[in-house]
Amino acid sequence: MIIAHTPDADDAFMFYGLFQGKIQTSLEIEQLVEDIETLNKRAFAGELDVTALSSHAYAFLHKKYRILATGASVGDGYGPVVVARSERDLEGKRIAVPGRYTTANLLLKLALAEFQPVEMRFDKIIPAVTRGDVDAGLLIHEGQITYAQHGLAKVLDLWEWWYGRTRLPLPLGINVIKRELPEETQHAFLAAMRASVRYALEHVEEAMQHAMTYARGADAALVKKFALMYVNEYTYEMPETVVRAHAELYRMAELRGFFTQPPLDILFP
Repeated sequence: MIIAHTPDADDAFMFYGLFQGKIQTSLEIEQLVEDIETLNKRAFAGELDVTALSSHAYAFLHKKYRILATGASVGDGYGPVVVARSERDLEGKRIAVPGRYTTANLLLKLALAEFQPVEMRFDKIIPAVTRGDVDAGLLIHEGQITYAQHGLAKVLDLWEWWYGRTRLPLPLGINVIKRELPEETQHAFLAAMRASVRYALEHVEEAMQHAMTYARGADAALVKKFALMYVNEYTYEMPETVVRAHAELYRMAELRGFFTQPPLDILFP
């Protein structure tokens, strides 16, 4: 099985037990690491057995993949932000986004009536904003908490926008498994992933040392803060509030004509 995740500390943290032999499984697994928009696109091609996926992308891929109840990235008090060199109106402006199918991009489309998206890899956005190549940038991953170090100002907080309208956690990413795999294989992988997330949460410092290999030069305290923002009890097993949050995200998108609301097929233990 090809198991794909992003080159981010939170994914490395949650998969530490599985890929470093701390969790026993009879499954033959192969690790693949790519940025989230690359994984979104590879999932469209059906190349991956299990993959991290933007919640946005699932709306187009639900016929190929099922959502795993373990592995969700959920914002609760935090989420993607739009930053600029100074506070400014964003309507109609050129905004760097980390990929068409990222959930952050969907949220920005819901929040802003009009803007000009400029797609680029997530780690190129802060430099593009500081150089003035774009008017603003939509940040995911650790950029959400490091932008001020680059002299940038927050212009729009998408967590605040979302929570003000829904009073629900913010669904951002999920892990999905290919539908064509045998049911017993799907459940076996889910059990292994649950065990890996639990191992990380119970051995934080050990798993964090591994996550530091994906730190992109950030200091240990920041990496730990970021990893634990997005790997928590929501990640271990998706609660009913996060299921409702996904349904609400897709309902809002359908009302705007972005896509048809997909069925939520979630594999629970």
